[in-house]
Amino acid sequence: MDSNIEFARKHGYTKTILGRKRYLKDINSGNQTVRSGAERVAVNSPIQGSAADMIKVAMINIHKELIRQQLKSKMLLQVHDELVFDAHESEIDILKKLVVENMVQAMQLNVPIEAEVGVGVNWLEAH
Repeated sequence: MDSNIEFARKHGYTKTILGRKRYLKDINSGNQTVRSGAERVAVNSPIQGSAADMIKVAMINIHKELIRQQLKSKMLLQVHDELVFDAHESEIDILKKLVVENMVQAMQLNVPIEAEVGVGVNWLEAH
């Protein structure tokens, strides 16, 4: 975590796993309160931003697979680290496998990635 702050102090930004940058104009502020806020952002942004990178890659790959396999199911929306689909009942097993594989394989990391699928007639029931 301290390495993220040091990097941000030196370069004026943090970056995600895919290299997207978030500039932190206050990272070297003389005002401790302002600087502390920027330091929290320097720690959090690479984590949250990289998670966003991962789910975007997964979404692109899932969308391509839905088209390639000519599935009727549709990806509707993203809620933080979740994807919501309108799944045709006959495609649920195929879609579950497709989603888990693409979420887990979105990026090669040094830690294992796990993905779960819930099924229901609404978002609440799927949890």
